[in-house]
Amino acid sequence: LLVALFAVFPVFWMISTSLKPSREIFSRTPRPVPREPTLQHYREILTGDLIPGVTFVDFFLNSTLVAVATVLVSGLIALLSATAVARFRFRLRTSFLIMLLVVQMIPLEALVIPLFLMIQRLGLYNSLFSLILTYIGFSLPFAVWMLRGFVAAVPRELEEAAAIDGANRWQTYWRILLPLVAPGLVATSIYSFIVAWNELIFALTFINDQTRYTLPVAMTFFFGRDDTAWGLVMAASTLLTLPVMVFFILVQRRMVSGLVAGSVKG
Repeated sequence: LLVALFAVFPVFWMISTSLKPSREIFSRTPRPVPREPTLQHYREILTGDLIPGVTFVDFFLNSTLVAVATVLVSGLIALLSATAVARFRFRLRTSFLIMLLVVQMIPLEALVIPLFLMIQRLGLYNSLFSLILTYIGFSLPFAVWMLRGFVAAVPRELEEAAAIDGANRWQTYWRILLPLVAPGLVATSIYSFIVAWNELIFALTFINDQTRYTLPVAMTFFFGRDDTAWGLVMAASTLLTLPVMVFFILVQRRMVSGLVAGSVKG
């Protein structure tokens, strides 16, 4: 319970602050619950222009496009790669698995300059596709490594039984293997979505056109040199958090361990 309270309190304070009028936010006596709740900060964000001609919804759509594309492509590639690593034997297979772990150890900040040069040479600078390509690369090592364990846990007898019943490779993959590794695919999808949705450094580096900014970059508009609009920051942060929560709620029922257990007797 104490750990849960420790984790939930920042979220509670964020939502509470977003509902406070400015005079309560900067009051010398902080209050956990707003005395006079208001939706003024949300109205300013949703109806006003963060920059001339560009609204919060435009940045939201940019982030949605990047995150959804990252989840779909990285999930497909990771599932196929994990199946190949778990089911087939080939040269340098162990080295490939070790490299997946090594890549995870490299600080992302160390990759900014080389990736920036690669994006420029590919002609992808200042495009959302550069972010999608980068986030897919960040998500794949974790996704492949995790899905490999789920694929390896599926008994081969299930696939052999499907083949005896007349199923081809595609039918076996779609109807037998995919439903059993769905919990792992959901977990990796959540990870990929969070990576693409919250990332700031590469989005700020690869995109120069303000109309193509994602939400984390658009959040920087609320921080000024002399002051910070904390009400707008907290309201925008709340709106930024909602899609992740909704996505998790939609897929959490698939995150049930033990689907493979008991599928084969003996």
